Amino acid sequence: MPLHPTVPKPERFRKTRKALRRTLALGLVAGGLLAASAQAKADPRLVIFDDDGFSIAQWMIIKAPNVRVLGITTVTGDVWQKEATNDALRGVEVAGRADIPVVPGATYPFLNSEKLTDRWEALYGKLIWKGVWMKKWVEKTEQPLPYYHGPDVVPDLPYGNPVKKPETERAADFLIRMVHQYPGQVSIIATGPMTNIALAQTLDPEFASLAKELVYMGGGLNPRQTRPGVVAHQFAREFLNSPRREFNFRLDPESASAALRAPWKHIVMVPADPSTDTELTPEFLKKLEATGTSIGHVMKWHLSGFPLWDEIAASVWLDPSIITEKQDLFVDVNSQFGPGYGDVVSWTPGYEPGLGERKNEVVLRINVPKLEKQILDLIGSPQAPVSGHPLP
Repeated sequence: MPLHPTVPKPERFRKTRKALRRTLALGLVAGGLLAASAQAKADPRLVIFDDDGFSIAQWMIIKAPNVRVLGITTVTGDVWQKEATNDALRGVEVAGRADIPVVPGATYPFLNSEKLTDRWEALYGKLIWKGVWMKKWVEKTEQPLPYYHGPDVVPDLPYGNPVKKPETERAADFLIRMVHQYPGQVSIIATGPMTNIALAQTLDPEFASLAKELVYMGGGLNPRQTRPGVVAHQFAREFLNSPRREFNFRLDPESASAALRAPWKHIVMVPADPSTDTELTPEFLKKLEATGTSIGHVMKWHLSGFPLWDEIAASVWLDPSIITEKQDLFVDVNSQFGPGYGDVVSWTPGYEPGLGERKNEVVLRINVPKLEKQILDLIGSPQAPVSGHPLP
C-alpha cells in the first residue's frame, strides 16, 4: 500500500525533499550551537588584576580554572608601588606562574599627598588608616604598625625576593594595549586606589568602553560590625562616624571619581560593607597552610586578623552566585577638599544628577562559608613548580 495514497507522487517527493532540507538545516544549527558552546567553555576568561599589593585574592584568580591572567598591574596604596611590584613578582613565582607580566604603575595619586593629608587631619580630624603615610596608630590597635619609608625603599620579603623582573611598560599603557588587543573581553579587577585606571582613561577615552567590565573593591555605604571580637571592633571604628569613607578612595579621590565616571559596560562595586562578615582568622590561616601547596607554605608569614576585602572582589568575579544581597546604585566619589573628601556619594536610579555618574551593581552581603571554601579549594589545587628562589 502506498504510504500516502491520497498525495500524487511528484508532490510527495517535493515534500520529502523539503523535509530533508529542513532537517539538515536544523542539524547544522544545532551543530553550530554545540560548537559555539564548546568554544565558549574552551575560551578562558581574560582578566587584569590592579592592586597595591599581592596576596590571597591574586592567587585565587591565578589558580582559578578557565582564567587567563593577562597581567598584574601595581599602584601605591597600602604600600608604595615599588614594594607592591616586588610583592607581585614574588607572588607569581610562588604560584609557579612567572610567565604572568607584572607591570609597575603610578607611584603618586593624582593630587593628594602626605602634606595635604596632614593638613586635612588638622582641619577635620584623624584618619584611622593612611597607607604609605601611616606613622603611628591614633589609639591602641592589635595590628602591628607598618614600616614607614619612602617610595624607593623595597623591604626584603621573608619568603625570598623575586628573580623575575617587572615589565618596562607602564601600567596605564599596558591596560590600554590589552583592551585594544582583546576588545570587549578583558575584565579589570581593581582592589587598590584607582590611579592606574584613571590614567588609562585619561590617555585613551576608548579605554573603559573597550573593556568587558570593572570589578572593584572600594568605598563604603553603611558598614557595621557584625563579628564578635577585638579585631572586628577595631576595624569597625572607622565606620562608626564615617561610614562612607574607605582607604582606596580616600588616598586618591580624584582618580576614583574619574575612573567611575568612565563609560564601562558593566561595573561591580564591592564596598567595605560585606567585609565586616569576614575575617582571616588564625584558624583559617592554618587551614591554608595545611593545603601543602607553595602558596599555603607562604601563609605562615601572613598576618591574621584582617577582613577579606580583596578576596570578596576576586570571588564575586569568579562566581557571582556568592552574592546574597546587592543593589543597583549610581556611584561617585567626593573630590572636594573638605570634611567629606574621598567619601562615597550614591543615588538610587532616578535620583542621580546626571553629570556622568554610572550605574554600579553594588555587593552588600555574601555567602561567607562559600567564600572560605572557594579560597581553600583554589589555594589547595595543584600548581606549577615554584619559579625563582626556593622557599625557605
